[in-house]
Amino acid sequence: MTQKNPDWWKGAVVYQIYPRSFRDANGDGIGDLRGIEEKLDHVAGLGADAIWLSPIYPSPNRDFGYDVSDYCGIALEMGTMADFDRLLAAVHSRSMKLILDQVLAHSSDQHAWFAESQLSADNPKSDWYVWADAKEDGTVPNNWLSAFGGPAWSWNPVRRQYYHHKFLKSQPKLNFHNPEVVSACMDVLRFWLDKGVDGFRLDVANSYLHDAALTDNPPLPRDERSFLDWAHAPRLQRHIHDANMPENEWAMKRVRATMDEYEDRLAFGEFSERPEMFGLYAGGPERLHTGYTFDFLEDWSFAPAVFRRYYEELLAPLPDLFPCVTFSNHDIVRPVTRWGGGRGDEELARLGLTLLVALKGTVLMFEGEELGLPEVDLERHHIKDPVGDLYFPWSKGRDGCRTPMPWERHAHEAGFTAAAPWLPIPDYHRERAVDVQQADGNSVLAHARAAVALRKAHPVLKRGAISFLDAGDPVLAFEREGEGEKLICVFNLGKKPEAAAFELPAGAGDAVFMLGDVARDGSALKLGARAAAIFRG
Repeated sequence: MTQKNPDWWKGAVVYQIYPRSFRDANGDGIGDLRGIEEKLDHVAGLGADAIWLSPIYPSPNRDFGYDVSDYCGIALEMGTMADFDRLLAAVHSRSMKLILDQVLAHSSDQHAWFAESQLSADNPKSDWYVWADAKEDGTVPNNWLSAFGGPAWSWNPVRRQYYHHKFLKSQPKLNFHNPEVVSACMDVLRFWLDKGVDGFRLDVANSYLHDAALTDNPPLPRDERSFLDWAHAPRLQRHIHDANMPENEWAMKRVRATMDEYEDRLAFGEFSERPEMFGLYAGGPERLHTGYTFDFLEDWSFAPAVFRRYYEELLAPLPDLFPCVTFSNHDIVRPVTRWGGGRGDEELARLGLTLLVALKGTVLMFEGEELGLPEVDLERHHIKDPVGDLYFPWSKGRDGCRTPMPWERHAHEAGFTAAAPWLPIPDYHRERAVDVQQADGNSVLAHARAAVALRKAHPVLKRGAISFLDAGDPVLAFEREGEGEKLICVFNLGKKPEAAAFELPAGAGDAVFMLGDVARDGSALKLGARAAAIFRG
């Protein structure tokens, strides 16, 4: 089949919407599809090329949509299929693409497939999920740990067996060793592709396949454990048998082959563990088009070495992989809080957005990032996320980045809903509401639009090569070259008041973009805290 523009996604700006928190049109306190449609002009006004929707399917919402009970339906709280069709048409009418989340590694325990599978060991769907006998003493089959805490196995008294779940016990793992399961999942993709959806983000794409022999995971060596690993027991083992297997490559190839039945579609994956496996699952003509790891998402240092190491050590050996670049999503503490702390830092927000569009990759921008929203510090009675419920108060889970979008500072619930919102909206988010920033030409929102426009004005920022320049901390410097252009990008990631110095390479021309306090004297460059400059090469 002849494709019209198969590479449209390379260097595109993809705006992630968490539907429960974007805009509530029916007044029940939960965001919905009609609400998203009402605010599409905001997304289009940013210059976004595509929208990625977190799950909108029927779900008992134990994990808020990432536990799907019907892959080919629309959740009641989100609206109807007619609402979806209208939203899809509205997105396309604004020359944007629509990408859906797909959660195919596991389903809800309320899915019809699991309801049948759990009834017996000899029904037609008995091995559509991962079942195993108990050990002689009744204990779990192996040492695999759930990402949400505790053993990754739960007992079913009807089958008298354990079933595997990488996350909650209500999220049983689908068995991709069964060809019927794989075919059913590919048909799910076709259902939405036939409706005109432009692509998918694949949740936990590294964990479709598991070791059929159920081999124990080895421990993570003590000298490799970070503070994040010590904070969560499942991270103290190497997940090489319950996920991240070389065999997972063929599952990604099956997805890609399905996508290639259609024109101009995109499949990108979430790879939250073992980034060294990244190149086996994404890149090239047979695997997923692209994907992202958590190297930037889990970084709390904002150190130049983090960014340089990612491109030079992880991506450089993978020439066929055009990456995604992302600092924020629905699972992660918001970047202005990770990197700056407190209840907001507009200078840091502007710098982060500039860096995001300057680095090589398809940009994934999370709702509210364009407003510089900080993480919300929630009270115990507000916590909905099972991770927060498990670890509160030491970790409050993921709800702090999932709170509703503030649209109007002085409106009821900041214009998100006419009712009580499912999560609270603090005053320090109201102060950064869209209507406030729309009226301020120096706002983070205005800067976000300018940053995206910069990327569109310079194709080298979308698809050019990246090479890093030597610079002392806290300066990050790199060149982007290609598409008939060369740019030199310099960032002061530090927040100390004294300026950081950098020697521009020979041939540096005029500045095409400047942020903050920047002074140039010939090749000598000085940048104030959170300042950046981009020059012609």
